[in-house]
Amino acid sequence: MKLASATAELFIPDGAAEEAGLARTTHLAISAHADDIEIMAAGPILRCYQNAAEWFTGVVVTDGRGSPRTGSYEKYSDEEMHIVRSREQKKAASIGQYAAQILLDYPSAVVKDKSQKAPVDDIAAVLQAAKPREVFTHNLADKHDTHVAVALRVVAAIRRMEKTDRPQHLYGCEVWRDLDWMNDPDKVAFDLSEHENLQASLLGVYDSQITGGKRYDLASMGRRRANATYYESHGVDTATGMSYAMDLTPLIRDDGKEIGGFILEYIQRFSKDVEDRLARLA
Repeated sequence: MKLASATAELFIPDGAAEEAGLARTTHLAISAHADDIEIMAAGPILRCYQNAAEWFTGVVVTDGRGSPRTGSYEKYSDEEMHIVRSREQKKAASIGQYAAQILLDYPSAVVKDKSQKAPVDDIAAVLQAAKPREVFTHNLADKHDTHVAVALRVVAAIRRMEKTDRPQHLYGCEVWRDLDWMNDPDKVAFDLSEHENLQASLLGVYDSQITGGKRYDLASMGRRRANATYYESHGVDTATGMSYAMDLTPLIRDDGKEIGGFILEYIQRFSKDVEDRLARLA
């Protein structure tokens, strides 16, 4: 696997050979930033944890140099923040027993620039090396530009692959906009009831974010609990934690499917649900 950036890293927590470490991957998450994976992909992480038959690999596309910072990290330079965030991501990979953790190390501006082909090239190289069964990335209604850009680059990279080599499923997950607004039949729900201690540990390693002014650990665990309770209005809770994703698989099965129109279909179904309920009850 050849990556464009000289500073890109491949970390194998259990010390397996690189090729074998990647090849065992069944579930692959591709995120914009360090800590996005642990926020959005808890479902596949838990599925693969201590599971010899299924393995989770994480990919972080950006370098973390532009991270906001305060408190004890307030005076850290961009390069120092880059080092800290890379170290935290590797620590999470070790705690979660990932097959591999890849850091592509691109500035956000490069990822958001659609004329830049290198990020797509690198994501395609990872996909070819790992050949995962399922891929998880950001949802296309996320409100963070870099997150949406990464999701678009993932779709572009998968569309380069031979159809026989492509993942069976592609999911867009919650970070900077949850998916509670989606109609229930459109939601892909992941039960996160198990290993709450592991989930908290994975989120808690990001001291540069937590101490630096963003309580992503509390917010993410709270969102999961809220999703589980508010999922069904006429029944008791069936889970203590839940996350949602949108199914982006149609975009990698039909290369001609227009991405903007695809995501708008979700929004239009939500709009119609609200309109129909008001018409029925007003």
